[in-house]
Amino acid sequence: MGAIYSQAFVTPAYPTKTYDGKTVIVTGSNVGIGFEAAKHFVRLNAAKVILAVRNLSAGETAKRLIEESIDRADVCEVWELDLASFDSAKAFADRASKLPRLDILVENAGIATHTFDISEGHERTITVNVIGTFLLGLLLLPKLKATAKAFPTSSPHLSIVTSDVHAWTSFPERTADNTFVALDSKETADMQERYSTSKLLEVLVVRELATRLGGSGVILNMLTPGLCKSQLSREAGFALRVMIFFFGRQTEVGSRTILAAAEAGWDSHGAYMLDGKVNNGVLSTFVQSEAGLKAQQKVWKELAEILEEIQPGITKSI
Repeated sequence: MGAIYSQAFVTPAYPTKTYDGKTVIVTGSNVGIGFEAAKHFVRLNAAKVILAVRNLSAGETAKRLIEESIDRADVCEVWELDLASFDSAKAFADRASKLPRLDILVENAGIATHTFDISEGHERTITVNVIGTFLLGLLLLPKLKATAKAFPTSSPHLSIVTSDVHAWTSFPERTADNTFVALDSKETADMQERYSTSKLLEVLVVRELATRLGGSGVILNMLTPGLCKSQLSREAGFALRVMIFFFGRQTEVGSRTILAAAEAGWDSHGAYMLDGKVNNGVLSTFVQSEAGLKAQQKVWKELAEILEEIQPGITKSI
């Protein structure tokens, strides 16, 4: 009920905090809430805002539009990133690791599709929304930690954009011997639920990973922007399209929740944010249950094994 009430009656606060001197990366930032969030970071005086995008041409267009609307040049940079490619994620992280500092990493990029495809040996939605997302996050964790140490007042953030729809999946794969292997089966894949399942996996991983990051100086949190009128919803089912039509937020309004997460305090570490405020109470009943905790630990163990295969030693950064 909390998320439904929020969608219909709550407007997230307009961001006003300054980001003087800070370096920010926003993935999936050429359109939608990622674009609007990047625009806010530029408006609020961030020193460098990196638009991490699959299409460089679209990224350059986004950069031009941001600079024209904010009247600040030489702040945005456009970097190529395709989370469906592990090599792309590695190359991006290697480049970002050479930055003087990294204060905020917003992982917003994601896909929603009803078509079953394989990328990097896994179903594409899981590759992009889960494996690629946390691959990039862990590859850049050492840089975030180094920034926390070098700039004690920075409080670096790793913020994951998830969704209310994490509650809209039955997630039968949780009982399989290996959840990710089960998700890779075309014969049993329910692609109508797949986006929701990927968002649930994000929630579970953030909750487990946060327990392992104590003392790192890095705040790991997650947020829901609410249902937004963005390109991501173009493959949504009829019922969801109706909800978005009547109750969907404009992307600028949804993007405010990203800024709120990027400036939230330690009470947001490992937490779920709704309308810019910590609200773990709106997480699904499953997530908050004993079965959810077991799934959380299982999913993390299996994901860590996958990430170690991609980049040996990556989990040592935790």
